[in-house]
Amino acid sequence: MGDVLAGIHATWEFESDALVIRFERGNRNTPKLFGALRERRVPHEALASVTLTPGKRGTVVLHAVPRPGADPLMEAAAGQLKETCDPYRLVLPADRETLAEYYRDELRALLPRDATDGADGSAEGDDAALMPTDGFLVAAPAGPLSFKTYDGRASFDGMSEIAFRWSWTGASSEKWKAGDQTFSVRELSGVEWRSPEILDGYLRLVPRDGAPRPAQPDRDPASVVFGLGLGPVHESLPFAAAVLAAIRGKDRAPVAVPAGAPDAARRDPGAVADRIRHLGDLHRAGLVTDEEFSAKKAELLAEL
Repeated sequence: MGDVLAGIHATWEFESDALVIRFERGNRNTPKLFGALRERRVPHEALASVTLTPGKRGTVVLHAVPRPGADPLMEAAAGQLKETCDPYRLVLPADRETLAEYYRDELRALLPRDATDGADGSAEGDDAALMPTDGFLVAAPAGPLSFKTYDGRASFDGMSEIAFRWSWTGASSEKWKAGDQTFSVRELSGVEWRSPEILDGYLRLVPRDGAPRPAQPDRDPASVVFGLGLGPVHESLPFAAAVLAAIRGKDRAPVAVPAGAPDAARRDPGAVADRIRHLGDLHRAGLVTDEEFSAKKAELLAEL
């Protein structure tokens, strides 16, 4: 097709094998998630259907519906995104409805056959369109990624390692006892993301070993919890999607992690000193026993 359709906050470019979505940046009315994503290339086989519906306040909405399992971003979001933050919606003025209908039909014609061979000849409402894909077809946001949370900072090198570094003001005593955490993608089976726009939002890594975990994320060293203005959607969701894509990628093609790589705490003596000071505060408050204090302090001193 090779055409371009400009809407509100985004532009769709129609290539022969993919839909390229480019998001507007720099406009304060544009959802921050769109600015963070910048651009997404969606192969036609990643789409289940394309719909056109009336929008709000004199608009129409083109909606390209991804197949389950095709996009790590939507898999991580798990239906929690607000409608206005759905990156697959293109909002257009109502006077462009005829043009939108044309592009809807043109794009439908390029979708895989099993997404368009329903009883009524359309992609809408067809059970075949809901068949999950075998692996992600849309690229995850690029790493490295990092964002601040209520109880620390989460970072991902974009390939193989996730690190949680605890804040001395927000982390629970359980997390301070466990110390800063580093996770290999190979050790994980998934990611749970609960939107920061919902009460008690968090990001939790799911280990492969299936070992029991604390029920509350604020006590789980494999979780970071969000707070007011911390872990916002446009930072935490792309992070969760990138980690999820790396996990699925390792499932298909394991990558060895070099042995003997220094951990984050060993590279930052100041962080170790902060942890020792906070450990002392926990000990004085009676939240850490004498034995736990001595053992953990020796462990931390060994990192200096």
